Amino acid sequence: MFSIDPYQRNLMGNGSSEWPAIEIGDPMGGPTVAVVVESRRPDFAPGDHIQTWSGWQDYAVSDGSDIRKLDEAVAPLSTALGPLGLTGFTAWYGMTRVHDFKPGGTLLVTGAAGAVGSTAAQIGKLRGLRVVGVAGGPAKTAYLKDELGLDAAIDYKADDVEEQIRRALPDGIDAFYENVGGPLFPVLMEYFNPHAKMVVCGTIADYSDTELPRGVNYLPRLITLIHYRFVDIMAFATPYVMHAFPDFLAEMTPLVASGKISYREEFVDGFEKLPETLLTLFDGSHSGRKLIVRAD
Repeated sequence: MFSIDPYQRNLMGNGSSEWPAIEIGDPMGGPTVAVVVESRRPDFAPGDHIQTWSGWQDYAVSDGSDIRKLDEAVAPLSTALGPLGLTGFTAWYGMTRVHDFKPGGTLLVTGAAGAVGSTAAQIGKLRGLRVVGVAGGPAKTAYLKDELGLDAAIDYKADDVEEQIRRALPDGIDAFYENVGGPLFPVLMEYFNPHAKMVVCGTIADYSDTELPRGVNYLPRLITLIHYRFVDIMAFATPYVMHAFPDFLAEMTPLVASGKISYREEFVDGFEKLPETLLTLFDGSHSGRKLIVRAD
């Protein structure tokens, strides 16, 4: 099984990435769930299910340092690519290690119906925050409210999006988990409360940009808000914080196993479907579920 994630777009070049860009002809990198075919190590046996970083290829060789054995009795194997894999780790680290979000405040999560955003939003609820999610379309916003139990949801595709923002954020933003970027951010940033804390996880709306956007330059206004409202904005990149992965598994595994953290998956069958499946993350057709391609 192969994980499909937005950052893989940046690995192709023409975009910023915390991961090194791949060369033409090299396999796309990324987490996979695989089966051991042959082993020279006593801690791995043929037939073992593992999570590895072999990327888009049928076979790979490892010294064992980059793989972990999976136990299907603890959680479904696919969760090693979702809530108990890089996706879940990204949400967990941003919500628990980058900032100390205080219970009772309002947390805003963009891309909240996606695999990372939905996990971050649920962690926020478990930690006692009022959580508002931003997503595109009535189906996704209904999922945020009806299934995830978020306090409010904003449909950024709706004609009345600014009115929705006003209704959803009557007391402003205390915590902000940013996954998207794009034109909605200048509207949202006006709702920063004094001493608001923001985590920048990703800016998927801007991943394909190769030059500065045209139009109004909002940077001076953002700097003013940061200055006079004392907004604390921090970013992180998972390759540099993987030392925390054991702590993540210790906390999140029981939450996922017990259903306190829910997740949605979308499976696509066929190795040859990998490229076109990746494109759905950027063309508006993606459901928001964790995308996983299964080899034949």
